[in-house]
Amino acid sequence: MERDIEAEAQERAARRDEAVRAAVEQGLLGPDAAVLGLLDMTGIQQSAAALRAAFDAVVPSGTPVLHAFAVKATPLVPVLRLLHEEGLGAEVASPGELALARAAGVPAERTVLDAPAKTPAELREALTLGIAVNADNPQELDRLDALVLPRGPEGVGGAPMTSLRSPLGIRINPQIGGGSIGATSTATATSKFGVGLRDEGAREWVVRAFLERPWLTRLHAHTGSQGIPMPLLARGVAETYALAEEINARAGRRQVDTLDIGGGLSVDFASEVAAPTYAQYARVLAEEVPGLFDGRYGLVTEFGRSLMARHGTVVARVEYTKSSGGRRIAVTHAGVQVATRTVYAPEAWPLRIAAYDAKGRPRTGPEVVQDVAGPACFSGDLLAEGRALPPLEQGDYAAALDTGAYYFAHHYAYNSLARPGIYGFAPDGAGGVTFAVVREPQTVAEVVAESGGAHADALTTLRASGSR
Repeated sequence: MERDIEAEAQERAARRDEAVRAAVEQGLLGPDAAVLGLLDMTGIQQSAAALRAAFDAVVPSGTPVLHAFAVKATPLVPVLRLLHEEGLGAEVASPGELALARAAGVPAERTVLDAPAKTPAELREALTLGIAVNADNPQELDRLDALVLPRGPEGVGGAPMTSLRSPLGIRINPQIGGGSIGATSTATATSKFGVGLRDEGAREWVVRAFLERPWLTRLHAHTGSQGIPMPLLARGVAETYALAEEINARAGRRQVDTLDIGGGLSVDFASEVAAPTYAQYARVLAEEVPGLFDGRYGLVTEFGRSLMARHGTVVARVEYTKSSGGRRIAVTHAGVQVATRTVYAPEAWPLRIAAYDAKGRPRTGPEVVQDVAGPACFSGDLLAEGRALPPLEQGDYAAALDTGAYYFAHHYAYNSLARPGIYGFAPDGAGGVTFAVVREPQTVAEVVAESGGAHADALTTLRASGSR
């Protein structure tokens, strides 16, 4: 098994090296195209297959399992379409993410809405479409009551209970603690997500909410994301399973029929090897929560980063090299606008950097300690600080690895820097690489338009009008 993981890592690195070289040769990278994002289509397909296989190995045949990709991780329509064709659904947390999933062709019955601040209109739309909804709190459950409970022949909001197609549930917070990154730990005592089970009276409230509403059939929990160890993830699932068993015992029937166990599998950003794996996680769950996989419960997962991170690379041209205080600095076109978390919290979100020469070939030679800086006008805009790399020279390329999730698709418009283009790549069948546009690079004219260019006179006109 470990040899297979190592071989996959080597193959992934080789595909990435070939893609960088081909991007330079085909003109996608160069003096006039100084930064872009690359997506490895082969790697994405392999991750989706590994996820499905991992759970297929532990659940009885016929058990309903929905792997709903967390759209927030890589909100790009072509990615969602590819994952849909690979058998995955979508977990959405905003009207925008829902629109992206629908544009990608993800069916409503394979979509889950988990936003913590859903408006009445968003809830109504989800129920109209038949999308699964997990209520975050008692006030949201009150809103669902108003939309679901019948009142007269038509029902409140035009949605009588007999026509309800959306699976509905409640999100709980098992309050079992956090991981190494506080901002991505969602099962802490004061997390903003879900109903805190250890708060006074909360567990009984959840049980009563189900007993009073036969249309509630799901429980949802998400212990956290990056930095959460597998044992803690498994404990969160175990707490959810135990509550479902309690609800069903008190109801005297199998009211809760599906457990949404979230995602959260961490990525080791310090290594090329993709570990932990989905197979390892599924085995841990089978050992720690054996009843989860006995066929009585359908399952929903919501993985994001672990599916996509390994298969994205940000590549930026080195515009200048310099030295300051004895430290070499490579000034590139990738910084805070594409790697916001890394720049502002480098200890929590470090990235590996690969060095390529001007022709897109891996740089070799003795390593030198250097900074890899971005283009934004503040001193902390660094992709890497004091990193040992082959010396980067003007015209070379620096690649930020493992950036397929939460990086180049989450542009931060510092200094009005334009969004880079994103390209998927795959073998061309003749020993080369072929590319497809996933997102066009943003033009300067589009930056102006997004910044109110069509309303340039709005404030001066308003001032003139108010002075009369």
